[in-house]
Amino acid sequence: MPSLSLLETDAGQLSSMIGFTSTLADNVSSKVRQLDIAKCRVNECLQRVEDILDLKFCTDGVQTALQNEDYEQAAAHIHRFLSLDETVLRHTASDAKEGGQLDTAFSMLHEATDKLMVLVRQEFDDAVQRADVASIERFFKIFPLLNLHDEGLEKFCAFLCSKVSQSSEVNLVSALATDPNDKRASVIFADTLTLLFEGIARVVEIHQPLVETYYGPGKMLPFMQYLQTECDAQAKKVIGEFRSHRQVEQMNTKIQQMASFKAASYPIEKLDPRELDVLLAEVTLLNARTELFFRFVKRRVQGDIDTAAQEEGKKHDLVMRLESLINRSELSCTMQQLLGNYISMEEYFMKESVAKAVSMDMLEEDCQTSSMVDDVFFIIKKSMRRALSSSNVDVVCAMLNHACVILETEYRDVLYTHLHAGFPSGLLDFQQAYSLLQSSLQQGKLSDSEKARVNFLVTLNNTAVSAEHLQTLKSSLQVEFQRQLLQVGEHDNAKLDSCLSDLGSMSGKFKAALEYGSSQIHNDAVKPRIKSWIEAFQYTSHDITEEAFANYEANDPFAQNLIINVDNLLQSFKSSLTANNYDQLVSRMTAEVTVQLEKAVLKSTFNRLGGLQFDKELRSLTGYLTTMTTWTIRDKFARLTQIATILNLERVGEILDYWGPNSGPLTWRLTPSEVRHVLSLRTDFRSEDIKRLKL
Repeated sequence: MPSLSLLETDAGQLSSMIGFTSTLADNVSSKVRQLDIAKCRVNECLQRVEDILDLKFCTDGVQTALQNEDYEQAAAHIHRFLSLDETVLRHTASDAKEGGQLDTAFSMLHEATDKLMVLVRQEFDDAVQRADVASIERFFKIFPLLNLHDEGLEKFCAFLCSKVSQSSEVNLVSALATDPNDKRASVIFADTLTLLFEGIARVVEIHQPLVETYYGPGKMLPFMQYLQTECDAQAKKVIGEFRSHRQVEQMNTKIQQMASFKAASYPIEKLDPRELDVLLAEVTLLNARTELFFRFVKRRVQGDIDTAAQEEGKKHDLVMRLESLINRSELSCTMQQLLGNYISMEEYFMKESVAKAVSMDMLEEDCQTSSMVDDVFFIIKKSMRRALSSSNVDVVCAMLNHACVILETEYRDVLYTHLHAGFPSGLLDFQQAYSLLQSSLQQGKLSDSEKARVNFLVTLNNTAVSAEHLQTLKSSLQVEFQRQLLQVGEHDNAKLDSCLSDLGSMSGKFKAALEYGSSQIHNDAVKPRIKSWIEAFQYTSHDITEEAFANYEANDPFAQNLIINVDNLLQSFKSSLTANNYDQLVSRMTAEVTVQLEKAVLKSTFNRLGGLQFDKELRSLTGYLTTMTTWTIRDKFARLTQIATILNLERVGEILDYWGPNSGPLTWRLTPSEVRHVLSLRTDFRSEDIKRLKL
């Protein structure tokens, strides 16, 4: 209890001390607030005194400056006057009973302001009439001091636009007078448009520092709006003359008319695609220059927006205005119309050029493919690179889509039609016929059947090489897109990737045609021969004595004849087919040999020596076919190799040393029932022992 009493006493003392401290703090803070209010009022009083003094100084100074025609100094005094709060000063003067003097000062300054505005406008206009650039820039700097930012910018831009207009008109007249034999005649309108863009870019580079210094940040967007309007007008004239002199409308109309009729029944003379070559190149150059100019405008104005707008909302609005300025400009709309014509003409160029390459196809000496392969892909590459040079993603995507359609309808379908006609069978030596074709096709010395055989092989090669060219084209375009289209966003990149994917998928369609053609050769020229050659196996006994085994070793009755026949057949194709097509033929032939040989084996009977003989025959055949191709084909002999292993067993139970858990890395391709069937081919194995096997 005594401790509680002591604690109560201490708590009371602490409460009193805290209360005293709080009261003292309130008193101190109250006095500080009073001092702060007094300080603010003193500062306001001093500021108003300074403003009144500045007002009087401006009143005297502006009169002197105007008398001396020192417009910059007069404008500086007016600028200071305009920055003062006239209402506050009049209230202050009323309290100080000096209202009459201030009213006089205000009246004089208002008159001076009006007078200076009139003088500056007049002097600026006079300087424009005299084309006095120094005076124009002098008075241009005065406008913002009079709070006439927008008017000054408008007047100055009107002067700059007039200079751009004059220069552009001179350049256009010069372009129209260009000699057709001049080395720049084919791109003279692109050069003229480039001069216009360069002139505007030069104006921006020279005067942007002037605008930012005297008018402040945030003025480049309206500055560019004035210039863009003039750019639109002058560019429209240039492109209009281009369309007229290059006969864009006439050519486009002719193409549309031809598109409405069937290819074989044009009522009008077809347009030679070579006539479009130069025109298309200039169109892409026109758009490339336009895209470059727009990037320049974006870069210049974007930098000013970043400096002027700190709030994200305001910055976003300004960026949207910039995008609208470019995308909705008359120049942009005019170029979009021209690019629409370009896409139509470029499609026609590709389609007609590819069709012509196909119709003029020829086989040169010592070539495995005909001329149309290189011609077609040269045309496609040329058109795609020309579209890419326009720097327009939509144009590139459109031409990629057209290229896919043209490759399929005008080229791949032609190859497939030739392959669909089938491979003429017969006993012709294909190598000899191929050589004869190269030297005698034009003279018609080959029969129709012989020509058909060789043409089929050439078409097969064309299809295989075309599939490879498509993959190469896709890869090369992908690299060029990454190198040349640096300013595209994620959306545009997605469109390019999708179109490139479609181009890559075209390779699969050519491979499907190749597969079909390869199967035609296999079914018509390979399979029947292999089947007849393998039949000899059934007539060769493999239930043999040691004397017969020794005789077989010296005079192989089956394998060597088969290898000779297969080799003759392969050699007849080797020089006529590309490496991949030849390897494909060997692979198919190997598969057919193994299938037919397995059937023959399963219809034969063997003893131990016969099994050894078959193993030798199989090894000989496998070794030969392996050397005939660069592809791996040993896996095709897996079942036959396992059959040979079973036929070489000394007793039935020995199979268990290779089966199940004892198989090791070996993967059996034969089922248990097939193993039993192979074992039953051995005449010296009892069926009871085979049935007792637990596989």
